[in-house]
Amino acid sequence: MKNEQYPSVPSKEKQVNIINIKAIEDIGYDLQDAILLNSLTPEENTQCRRGLYFQDGKRHVDYILTYQIKKTSSSRSRRHTSHLTDNAFTRTLRRGRVPPPPPPKDDPEVGLPNHSTDHHDDDKCLRREEFEGNLMAMGLELERDEETKTPGVGFVKIHAPWSVLCREAEFMKLKMPTKKVYEVKQSSGVMEKINTFISKVTDPLHPNVEENRIQNLKHLSYPFSREKQHLFDLSDRDSFFDSKTRSSIVCEVLKRTKCTKANFSMGLTSLLGSGVYTAAYPLHDGDVDGENAEPNDRKLLYEEWACYSVFYKYQPIGLIRKYFGEKIGLYFAWLGVYTQMLIPASIVGVFVFLYGCVTVDDDIPSMEICDPRKNITMCPLCDRVCSYWNLSMACGTARASHLFDNPATVFFSIFMALWAAFFMEHWKRRQMRLNYEWDLTGFEDEEEALKDHPRAEYEFRVMQKSLKKEHKSQKPEKEKLTCKDRCPAYMTNLIIMLLMAEADQLKEVPKTDKSFEERLIFKTFILKFVNAFTPIIYIAFFRGRLGGCPGSYLYVFESYRMEECAHGGCLMELCIQLSITMLGKQLIQNNLFEIGTPKLKKLIRFIKSKRGSFQEEEYEKKLQRYETDHFLEPFVGLTPEYMEMIIQFGFVTLFVASFPLAPLFALLNNIIEIRLDAKKFVAELRRPDAARAKDIGIWYNILRGVAKVAVIVNAFVISFTSDFIPRLVYQYMYSPDGSMHGFVNHTLSYFNVSHFQNGTAPLEPSYLGFHVEICRYKDYREPPWSLTPYEISKEFWAVLAARLAFVIVFQNVVMLMSDIVDWIIPDIPKDISLQIHKEKILIMDLFMKEEQGKTQTLDRVLYSGCKETSPLTRSRSISHTPCKNY
Repeated sequence: MKNEQYPSVPSKEKQVNIINIKAIEDIGYDLQDAILLNSLTPEENTQCRRGLYFQDGKRHVDYILTYQIKKTSSSRSRRHTSHLTDNAFTRTLRRGRVPPPPPPKDDPEVGLPNHSTDHHDDDKCLRREEFEGNLMAMGLELERDEETKTPGVGFVKIHAPWSVLCREAEFMKLKMPTKKVYEVKQSSGVMEKINTFISKVTDPLHPNVEENRIQNLKHLSYPFSREKQHLFDLSDRDSFFDSKTRSSIVCEVLKRTKCTKANFSMGLTSLLGSGVYTAAYPLHDGDVDGENAEPNDRKLLYEEWACYSVFYKYQPIGLIRKYFGEKIGLYFAWLGVYTQMLIPASIVGVFVFLYGCVTVDDDIPSMEICDPRKNITMCPLCDRVCSYWNLSMACGTARASHLFDNPATVFFSIFMALWAAFFMEHWKRRQMRLNYEWDLTGFEDEEEALKDHPRAEYEFRVMQKSLKKEHKSQKPEKEKLTCKDRCPAYMTNLIIMLLMAEADQLKEVPKTDKSFEERLIFKTFILKFVNAFTPIIYIAFFRGRLGGCPGSYLYVFESYRMEECAHGGCLMELCIQLSITMLGKQLIQNNLFEIGTPKLKKLIRFIKSKRGSFQEEEYEKKLQRYETDHFLEPFVGLTPEYMEMIIQFGFVTLFVASFPLAPLFALLNNIIEIRLDAKKFVAELRRPDAARAKDIGIWYNILRGVAKVAVIVNAFVISFTSDFIPRLVYQYMYSPDGSMHGFVNHTLSYFNVSHFQNGTAPLEPSYLGFHVEICRYKDYREPPWSLTPYEISKEFWAVLAARLAFVIVFQNVVMLMSDIVDWIIPDIPKDISLQIHKEKILIMDLFMKEEQGKTQTLDRVLYSGCKETSPLTRSRSISHTPCKNY
């Protein structure tokens, strides 16, 4: 049916059927709709056509529910839905819904093969009726639209009237601005001049939005209360609750409303999971481009945030929070802080790289490797196929390794460890400042936990368990999932995680979305972390260390040797792997996919539509707002966005000792990533449900864990992967003149080629043009002419002791410095702490004045009443009235 409207009716009248309105509908439906539309002004009529308002042009659409409509509707289904119709003509008649009459026995549809399908569709329709009736009982107003340009999809438009908004705002403890305005204390003296100078310099970098300007005045906020409405500025009720707040209130009502007529309770999540509804989403404010696009927050975000031409500007975090909610606002604020902090890390990393470039010609070990006069013959790197080779062949890789393996990399590792600590502290302070600006200082996670609703899958599993028990005992009981029910899933997930497979789709079936998200994040992070860092960890710590030595190589499956590193060592291969990952995968591949995927989907829709570009544009212009948003991609959460950045943070901090350019590549990636995500959220995704949050949740703990592990990993990279420690040991223990001359020869051991195992000697022993008797290999072992040939030498133990000592010292010193940074920098900025304390005092003063005013008013009323009372009456009741004070 077309544009069915549901007024809010009292729950006690839901089952009252005053009049059969079918005949009235058949006669007056189209006429009354025409009268209603013609009575609107042209402006209101245009707004209705855009789908942002109900048909009356006054009530704003706060939320949308969609459901599937069969293309060929039967007469029986038409008879059924006719009882749900309530058009403009019959809106004044209060009526209820009665169950549809059973089909006649001679109904031909009873014997059709798809009768079970029709019964299933009717069951969904009945559940929609009950759910929508319960929504109306909660005070929401509904309007249905099935005759749209989107075939097979019906839309239920939901509007929350003022009374519902006030009631739910009080239940949700939403902080709203009061009439009280106070001055925000700014810095004084030298700090004020510095802040003014910085503000003038960075003014071109700020977006042109009002929410991003520094305000000297701030409204005092307080949790909304219907009893204290006089405290709030209600001069404009239409704008007091913005679109984000209205949609979040409706979403809360939807989640709290249940279908209870069946043997089990079903909420919105269960209705979505079972196909009763296909989607639920709030509407975007309007179009982002086009000639007729009116000014709105979405359009402003698109122009000042989602365009690549404004990549150099700060993000309008206040406007992002206003439009998408605190949870998404905190993500982009964190991403902005992380990107800003990458700037100094990138600069230092470039200087470290340039230091390696400048000093490469002065590096004595690489000069010795490149000197052809040394003529050092090296042992083969593999069995039979590989032959002897000269050490000078590794000249290029040796010089390239110095670019990343030099004394400056140790300093850079310490710098990055402290950088991570500064970043975490800076984010905590920034987060606290946002909590103050967004009036979240009194918000606690426990308030959200109290209203966290069961997930659809959890309710479905509970329903299955209830039905099984009911079938056995015939006694319906309230069920819940226990550890016994989850045990098989726990074991399955454990086995799959050990096998490195995708286990994030199996669930122990947690009850709430919050617990589901935390478990999903934990398991997904483990899998992504292992998948991303396993090859890097292998190259850094295992490759080339388990192969053995010539004459006693280590074999796998009796025929395969463990692989060796290239001529220049494993550090160079580690740098190549990291550069491919940072530059190729993150900077190019991920961004190309994010740019190309939406364009590819749009191209596919264009090909399927078989319309020209002009026809496509005209078709999109005719769609209502809720139809246009229906074709956008659904929002799946922030987990993929956070995960990508956390993995990148791992690349920046964990192996930065071997690749100082990692922060630079991460910075370039994030500059593009911010604008890509912005465009995706504004123009390509449905508007997410606004969620409140005062921090980034479990992601902060993961960041701290990665930062702590990074100190240990970099210590081991410097000690065991690079040549920093062997060079120090040689220079101060074995060098005759305290220089690095002779270091290369010191690190190479001798091997007699006659000691090769059978079948492992080179096929071309004279590849170099001469007969080889002794070859060299990189290790600390005794020569073949010693009493203990090829045994580990004492130099090996000296170097190993120095390496372990460096790991212990480096780890403890850097972690101590990080803890000192954490202790010195307070989590809450001093000015914010003062402002929060000032707000508490102002709140107390406001309520004290209000109580004093009430007391004075009551006293005046009582005093005036006592004066009007006769002396005789006053003398009789003097002991029982407050007038005795007068």
